[in-house]
Amino acid sequence: MRSIWKGAISFGLVTIPVKLYSATEQKDVTFHQVHREDAGRIKYKRVCTVDGEEVSYADIAKGYELPGGEIVVLTDEDFADLPLSTSRRIDVLQFTPADQLDPIMFNKSYYLEPETTGVKPYILLRDALERTGQVAIVKIAMRQRESLAALRVRDGVFVLETMLWPDEVREPGFEFKDEDVEVRPQELQMAESLIQTMAGEFDPADYHDAYREALQQVIEAKVAGKEIVRPEAPEEAKPAVDLMAALRASVDAAKKEREGAPRARKPAAKAGAEAGAAAEKAEKAEKPEKKRRTRKTA
Repeated sequence: MRSIWKGAISFGLVTIPVKLYSATEQKDVTFHQVHREDAGRIKYKRVCTVDGEEVSYADIAKGYELPGGEIVVLTDEDFADLPLSTSRRIDVLQFTPADQLDPIMFNKSYYLEPETTGVKPYILLRDALERTGQVAIVKIAMRQRESLAALRVRDGVFVLETMLWPDEVREPGFEFKDEDVEVRPQELQMAESLIQTMAGEFDPADYHDAYREALQQVIEAKVAGKEIVRPEAPEEAKPAVDLMAALRASVDAAKKEREGAPRARKPAAKAGAEAGAAAEKAEKAEKPEKKRRTRKTA
C-alpha cells in the first residue's frame, strides 16, 4: 500500500507521527467508453456554454449556483482566506464508548501506521483504547475538507473512520411511520422464530459478489472467443398473500437449509423465492381444508 497522507495524532501533550492509507478498495469491473465501430476511446472537451469555446484547466474556476440561476465565481484567492487548518494533525477531541456512534455517520476508512519515532506512543494509545473500550473522536483536515472522525482499533492497527457532519444525515420522513398498523402477537412470534433460526456468527468469507464474477466470466469468454451463455436469472419471490403462512414457510425453509448445509449461503433472491413458493403452497393446502369444514358444517 502507498500512503496518501502524513501527519500526527495529537493526544494531550503527546504527538504520534503517522502515515495514512486507504483501508478499503472497490472491486468493480471498470470500463472505458469506446466507439462501437473501432473500439476507439471517447474523449470529452471542456466547452463553455456561453461562447462555445474550449476552455483550458488554467481558466476554470469554481462556480456556486444561486436559487435564481445566477452563478457566483470563486477563485483560489477566495479559498485561501477560509479557516481550514493547514496543519497535518489529527486532534483528539474526546473519548466515547463505541456503541454511541451510529454507523450511518461513517464515511470512509483509513489505516494509520506509526512512523519509527511514534511506535511506542502509538502502541500505548492503542492498548489504552482497547482496555477501556473507548474510541477517540478526532478532527482532521484533508483534501480541502475538515472532517470529524473516529479513531478505533482493528487487528492491532488504528482505523480512522471519517464521519459525516450531523446536518449531512437525512431524516427518514416516510409517511408509513405515522400509519396505525396492527401486528398480531402470533405474527411477531413467528418473525422472531425466523430470526432465531437464521441467526449465526457473521463470516464475510461466506459471501461473494456473484454479479462481478459472472461479468468477469463474460469478459474472459470474449477474450477467448468463446460463445457467451446468458446465466439463468434467479426466480423472483412473489409477495406473500398470507403473512403468517409466509413466515411459517420461511422458518421451515431456513431450518432445512441449516440442517442440510450449515455454512452454505443461498442468494437472497433464491432463498426468498423458495420461501415464497413454500408459503404459496402452504396457503393452497389450507384453503381446501377450510372448504371441506364449511361443507361439513352446512
